[in-house]
Amino acid sequence: MADQLDPTPYDALLLLSFGGPEGPDDVVPFLENVTAGRGIPRERLKEVGQHYFLFGGVSPINAQNRELLDALRDDFAAGGLDLPVYWGNRNWAPYLTDTLREMSDDGRRRVLVLTTSAYASYSGCRQYRENLADALAVLRSEGRPVPVVDKLRHYFNHPGFVGPMTDAVLAALAALPPGVRDGAHLAFTTHSIPTAAADTSGPAGGPADGGAYVAQHLDAAALVAGAVREATGVERPWRLVYQSRSGAPHIPWLEPDICDHLEAEHAAGAPAVVMVPIGFVSDHMEVKYDLDTEAAAKAADLGLPVARAATVGADPRFAAAVRDLVAERAAAERGEQPARCALGALGASHDVCPAGCCPARVPRAAAAGRD
Repeated sequence: MADQLDPTPYDALLLLSFGGPEGPDDVVPFLENVTAGRGIPRERLKEVGQHYFLFGGVSPINAQNRELLDALRDDFAAGGLDLPVYWGNRNWAPYLTDTLREMSDDGRRRVLVLTTSAYASYSGCRQYRENLADALAVLRSEGRPVPVVDKLRHYFNHPGFVGPMTDAVLAALAALPPGVRDGAHLAFTTHSIPTAAADTSGPAGGPADGGAYVAQHLDAAALVAGAVREATGVERPWRLVYQSRSGAPHIPWLEPDICDHLEAEHAAGAPAVVMVPIGFVSDHMEVKYDLDTEAAAKAADLGLPVARAATVGADPRFAAAVRDLVAERAAAERGEQPARCALGALGASHDVCPAGCCPARVPRAAAAGRD
């Protein structure tokens, strides 16, 4: 039997994610939630929703979060961590406010939050903190006890994230035809964001001096590329590229796009490419459509062999990493000096987001941080 881990002062873990539709009738209401306040007509949302309709109106993200929820509960039980795990979403059921209401009614008063985003950015960190603040305000208005919430640190360089990503790349390489396998290049992909948001991600004055989104992805990609080199004995060209741009054309976003990159790789004579979705925790719609459908079609048109590495998902090593992060943060809150497990050049991220970290265009209240 595993030694018991002390979660004090925490009495629950909340898995906080984006959410997604689970049927055709959910698609437009879901997109209305995602784009709330932007004034986008329903007809335009129906056009945007075509990606979802290709998959029966179902995003895989909710099913994958259920798998991760089960993996976390199983790991905590086997690893001696007596901590209940709840799940809430930003944009679809189970909604965050409903979950926090349930947690309050269950007597949970000090909650740790795991977001399904491994990196610093407004949409991947600060916006979730804003969502928490909004939901806690609702509980307060209802006269319910309002739990204190803290957020786990960024985990992009934890071995429990890097290891599964490395094995996924090795599996993708093995799926390529033998004649092109050793020459395959690696394209590490993540969600593009406006360059202005990338430049202000993370804390100013930190190791990345406000450019944490790109710096953290480069660190994680270098770790995986290095581990793949050690496992195969082959030095492979690699690059961080982007996908899923959704902004106005006149606003600069991070580039190159994955499809443009595949064209450039083909033109330069690359024999094959492995697409590695390093920026995503699970195979949700932006992986299934933007990589498995759109980028794969581009590669087929070019005659360029490609394979796509899996995401971390509910890998047992990732669940164990979350347990490690929970125990680490609990110990720190008790005034101890826990060992912080992190690979690469950037080290372990901060526990508490500093003031001004990943700022919004319009300042809003946020929980689990200095501001």
